[in-house]
Amino acid sequence: MNPKRVVVIGDVMLDVSVQPTRNVAPTSDTPSNVSLGRGGSGANVAVALAHYGHEVIYVGVVGNDFAGQLFADDLVQSGVTPQLIAGAGPTGVVVSLVAPDGQRAMMTDRGVNDQLTVDHVATVLEEPLDHLHLSGYTLLDDVTRPIGTAALDMARSKGATTSVDVCSVGPLAQVGVPVFLEAAMPISMLFANGEEAMLLTGERDARTAAIELSPSFDEVLVTLGREGALAAKAGTLHHEASHSVDVLDTTGAGDAASGAYLANRLSGASIDDSLVAAMDAAAVVVRGLGSRG
Repeated sequence: MNPKRVVVIGDVMLDVSVQPTRNVAPTSDTPSNVSLGRGGSGANVAVALAHYGHEVIYVGVVGNDFAGQLFADDLVQSGVTPQLIAGAGPTGVVVSLVAPDGQRAMMTDRGVNDQLTVDHVATVLEEPLDHLHLSGYTLLDDVTRPIGTAALDMARSKGATTSVDVCSVGPLAQVGVPVFLEAAMPISMLFANGEEAMLLTGERDARTAAIELSPSFDEVLVTLGREGALAAKAGTLHHEASHSVDVLDTTGAGDAASGAYLANRLSGASIDDSLVAAMDAAAVVVRGLGSRG
């Protein structure tokens, strides 16, 4: 194990996952399984990195409320050091409606996340670091995109490697692929799911999309849900089948996979061994309701 100092920049979110156990009653109560906890795609990656022994600092904006305190406390308990600034307003909240097959639709209120400042990011990045991981939500928001781009530039200027997780296909389609790629590149590693990879390339097959993305990045990870995950490097494609058996909720599975993959690669593990670790991590998360399994 060769621990690295990793800075993760991402949203501060409270996750509410709801899985109805009966047909939804539009004007009355519907019995449901409900999970409340710390969310945030970037935070899920940060926790996975800390789990593997890396020193992880999390940068974001928090509201002065219960959700914000829960988020910060959870990071500390998970071994992540929060470097959060206070925003004027509520902490972000995402409500996930979970279908019987574990797939979900997300209703998102980003709260104060768009109040991230370049000064706060620069203060954190003044300290030595080995790697910067940036949540794609930072680049998918018109307000925070310049801050995300500046953070990547700062990290590269210090000799750190960098990675970006696309995070969400809907906002990517709205912002546009050229805008996103211009803000993100050049980076060392790109993380995407199959839908995102296909949108980035215009391809109809995730495997072809991964290969097409490969020349633009040192490494590409594409998660495929029940079909496992792909990694592409120098035009060579690696695949690992899913290890998931009992799937209750897919929320956070891709983040867990990305975090485990990145943690292992930063420690010097091979691509194939890192893919195995990624699928193991995702299999744990999908067994439970919410992004932590």
